[in-house]
Amino acid sequence: MADRNVIILGAGPAGLTAAYELTQHQVAVTVLERDGIVGGIARTEFFKGYGYDIGGHRFYTKMPPVNALWHEVLGAELLRVPRLSRIHYEGKFFYYPLRLMNVLRALGIVQSVWIFLSFVRARLFPLVPEESFEDYVSNRFGRKLYRLFFKTYTEKVWGIPCTEIRAEWAAQRIRGLSFTSVVKSALFKNGSSIKSLIEEFEYPRLGPGMMWETFRARVEQGGGNVLLNAPVVRVNRQGMCITSVIIKNADGEREIPGSHFVSTLPLRDLVNALHPAPPNDVLHAANGLSYRDFLTVVLIVDVPELFPDNWIYIHTPRVNVGRIQNFKNWSRALLPDQSKTSLGMEYFVSEGDALWNMPDAQLIELAKQELELIGLARAEQVLDGTVQRMQKAYPVYDSTYHEHLGIVRGYLDAFENLQTVGRNGMHKYNNQDHSMMTALLAARNILGEQNDVWAVNTDMEYQEELVLHDPHPRTRDRLRKFIQRFTGAPGKRWKGTRFEQD
Repeated sequence: MADRNVIILGAGPAGLTAAYELTQHQVAVTVLERDGIVGGIARTEFFKGYGYDIGGHRFYTKMPPVNALWHEVLGAELLRVPRLSRIHYEGKFFYYPLRLMNVLRALGIVQSVWIFLSFVRARLFPLVPEESFEDYVSNRFGRKLYRLFFKTYTEKVWGIPCTEIRAEWAAQRIRGLSFTSVVKSALFKNGSSIKSLIEEFEYPRLGPGMMWETFRARVEQGGGNVLLNAPVVRVNRQGMCITSVIIKNADGEREIPGSHFVSTLPLRDLVNALHPAPPNDVLHAANGLSYRDFLTVVLIVDVPELFPDNWIYIHTPRVNVGRIQNFKNWSRALLPDQSKTSLGMEYFVSEGDALWNMPDAQLIELAKQELELIGLARAEQVLDGTVQRMQKAYPVYDSTYHEHLGIVRGYLDAFENLQTVGRNGMHKYNNQDHSMMTALLAARNILGEQNDVWAVNTDMEYQEELVLHDPHPRTRDRLRKFIQRFTGAPGKRWKGTRFEQD
């Protein structure tokens, strides 16, 4: 492997995984990171001794190579953490996964019955084709439950209507979750493998950054270099071969040549950094890829115990906050003072919008007021706070992304010594274990294997398909009459696994 000199762009989970795998095989590796800390969005930051995530990061996977890596690198420092999360909607809390009696008490029997009827109608008369997030969720939960719980929160996260979010995103994130699976989970403790309903996970004692700082140390021990504060400003190419990258920092510009390149940069940034520039249609497609940004307002509250959840989803439309992390319930070691509680008030934003540009002091005040409005704590109980902004946290699955991604991927795949991996490197809403798996495969390609990193499915081994079997003829007729009576649905006939218009 002496002829291989690999340059890795980005020191997040994917970049460091690729670097670690390569150094285990004595391959020369240099990792370039624009920030002064490793881990990307999975880093752990500290404010006056209080550790906090950029969003919560569970360590759970059904991929043996990834699980083995976590335990090889961190071992006994991984805690077993019970999951508890709830949905806050208009002053009420709903356990997630749903608990049957909790839902009935909160919604009332009448509304619960209408939710069930809406679900039955959706299963008998599904929306076809499924093009949007709204179509996908409505078909699996019914339109009433979709409007109550999914619509407001999802549009808060993405900043666009659910009709403009592609169904592919829903398929990645909640494909194994349906009305039926939720009810089964609520009624039976059956060890379901549905991704969204995992009830226990592992977590580094000092936050996810502990994992990636340890990865960095292992890479350097293996002879690799990890350069911080080293943003890549240009990627030089000769034809369809990358020759070097240019980094720029306080010391000026520096050229770093290599034989192989692995990029975790956002595809838009990578394409725009290429020199000479790619064709105009590729540039246009890359610049058409959209991202959602993220900011966390960390609040230190003078209360030892506020609520038992790891995090709470805020579906209430009257507040801007989208999710609240309780870092003490991830690991108590993140707090230097156990008489206090540290919260992460998470806002989904777009760079340049009003919230993104709001001064830190105003954001902290906003978060305090919203915390009180939700009813979790009084504003005067907040002792201190800080703000953390993160660009390009989530690739957006809007109505044009699929076409744009196809053009960009088709162009980049033609490079003989370049691979793109990870969430932003593939413009794919990967969890960190899937990002790591793409990086492992890319590293092994450099070692001589032939793997398709794009074949890593973000739902692999997590799914539980819901199959609706053809009912008995007498049963289907009774179902049709029942649904028509209560919903006014048009007459349809059963064909295959769904009703078709007569």
